[in-house]
Amino acid sequence: LFARGDCGSRGVLNCTTHPIIAYLFFSCWNKVNDLGADIKGGGKSSAAADKVVEEIRAKGGKAVANYDSVEDGEKVIQSALDAFGRIGENCLFVMYLTPSLLSHPISDLIHRVHLRGAFFVTRAAWSHMKKQKFGRIIMTASAAGIYGNFGQANYSAAKLGMLGLSNTLAIEGRNYNIHCNTLAPVAGSRLTETVMTPELVASLKPEYVAPMVLWLCHEQCQENGALFEAGAGWIGKLRWERSQGCVVRQKNQPMTPEAVRDQWDKICDFTDATKPTSVQVGQKLPPSTFVFSPTQCILYALGVGMSTKDPDHLRCVCVFLYERHEDFGCLPTFGVIPAQAAMMDGGLSAIPGLNIDFTRVLHGEQYLELYKPLPTSGTLTSQATVAAVLDKGSGAVILLDVNTYSGDQLICFNQFSVFVVGAGGFGGSRTSDKAKAALPPPKRAPDVVMIDSTTRDQAALYRLSGDWNPLHIDPSFAAMGGFQAPILHGLCSFGFAARHVLKQFADNDPSRFKAIKVRFVKPVMPGQLLQTEMWKEGNRIHLQCKVKETDAVVLAGAYVDLHGASEASPENLPQHGALQSELVFAEIGRRINDSGSELVKKVNAVFAWEITKDGKSAAEWTVDLKNGSGSLRRGAPSGKADVTLTVSDEDFVEVVQGRLNPQKAFFSGKLKVRGNIMLSQKLEVILKDNAKL
Repeated sequence: LFARGDCGSRGVLNCTTHPIIAYLFFSCWNKVNDLGADIKGGGKSSAAADKVVEEIRAKGGKAVANYDSVEDGEKVIQSALDAFGRIGENCLFVMYLTPSLLSHPISDLIHRVHLRGAFFVTRAAWSHMKKQKFGRIIMTASAAGIYGNFGQANYSAAKLGMLGLSNTLAIEGRNYNIHCNTLAPVAGSRLTETVMTPELVASLKPEYVAPMVLWLCHEQCQENGALFEAGAGWIGKLRWERSQGCVVRQKNQPMTPEAVRDQWDKICDFTDATKPTSVQVGQKLPPSTFVFSPTQCILYALGVGMSTKDPDHLRCVCVFLYERHEDFGCLPTFGVIPAQAAMMDGGLSAIPGLNIDFTRVLHGEQYLELYKPLPTSGTLTSQATVAAVLDKGSGAVILLDVNTYSGDQLICFNQFSVFVVGAGGFGGSRTSDKAKAALPPPKRAPDVVMIDSTTRDQAALYRLSGDWNPLHIDPSFAAMGGFQAPILHGLCSFGFAARHVLKQFADNDPSRFKAIKVRFVKPVMPGQLLQTEMWKEGNRIHLQCKVKETDAVVLAGAYVDLHGASEASPENLPQHGALQSELVFAEIGRRINDSGSELVKKVNAVFAWEITKDGKSAAEWTVDLKNGSGSLRRGAPSGKADVTLTVSDEDFVEVVQGRLNPQKAFFSGKLKVRGNIMLSQKLEVILKDNAKL
């Protein structure tokens, strides 16, 4: 067990079968633990441990021996602390048993030595590592555990168990600078020499594995949660691969083995396979479809407070409540409705490894951004991805990104922030750069305050838009949640607030709506008054929503982004043969506004685009990620660009959407690059997550 991996460190090495591993500790203080059993696990002797101690001392190190069983982990760790004062960890347990030795006592011994021994020694060391905020753990697994091996069923099971233990320790220890990795070595030893030729044993010296172990133990090594194979001087890293899979269940129908059989080829198709690194992050939920007509658009508008009673809503009544009006359209926040279907109907429960008690789930925050005007009927498809799982201590936050399409066109993007009470404390990160941040309002009196009434039936009406949670209609269910009566949906208050901003700052013009972000703080009871306080900062309207009767804040950190009255809005963005690439540059501009300073640090270059259409120059764009916090402007650069790219409007969109490989486009002449061609590789930083484009 290593306290530190550099010279002068203190630690203890459990060396059941690899005495030569002492070469790792040529100038360290070490505690060598070896029960002294023979290669079949029987007997007891101090000879093996004493030999390693002698080798360490001969190399100028300091060491003491310990002869306890690894199941007595507390004794092993305590003797290390008594001798050296601190610890780290490397667990090395190797046994090879033939099928004839797999009787129950031997089977039990294998698991006790390999898996239980690793667990008990690690548990004894863990609190000390947390206290000193440093630890390096290397679990020694085996190819038999990774791939299986004839005649080693129990050994293989124990070794793969160590990998699972290591992966979990890597997650739980990372906030304390405790890293845990797994190594599956191939090396000659007193065990393998009984089944290998002398020549093979000589080529597989433990010295060819030891440097890898030493590096993984070093404080400079930041590797964590990884699996490696090593032997004969070769080292390789392994990772998992997952097929895209296939959803075989049908809504409101039982799932059958025949359905699995019929989709078997798709289930096992590794084309476009993903490479998961955790049980949830990056996982895609099954796609969902939303079929609707003008009825749903009108019902939603009524659900978020649109009323014929307000004379000021006369134009809105025609636009949002009358399907035969020439300007009939959807309220912008209707964009959450098709997206929420991706999360409901068991969507989150379909993620492998993510076990959620839905009675403990709260909707924490919501972000919505429109890229095109919402249609008033048709079929929309939503694809949801788990962007991050955050550890907030008292609970876990799941960030769910949902892209909604009409055919191949991206209509809107939602980010749901879901809080799962009691699911925290797993050692994960508390923050993520993928989260859309809530922002506090300016520290001054609001520019506008608007008060609106909800009705006693507001929740009953809003739920008809698709949120069937009984919390909003069933008094007995609400009581189970600690509420005196059914509460209003948070997304209903969200819709009210967006309407207020459109009325006060956009002349009720939905085409000027760009995005909205809110944090849900407290519930609203149907029938209460909603008071929305608004602050104008350029095209961003900060807002805070309260219950008028109690002054309790219900929406906080909220804002609405508007398109300027003279700017291109989603309604006016190019369609029907105009430049599709303008949609891409609009998205690039949004990303620069959101995180320009970070992009400047990563990219540090000026890019110029020359977009052609039908063989003629059609547009020029400059993306400056070298100066200030970055900028996007239409036109040629004022100075010299680091990279200039010439590409047709159609081919550029194909590249961005991943349908055209940029290297193939370059070599075929479709994409021309001038300047520092290597910098063009940094375009991935700007254009990544192309689904939003």
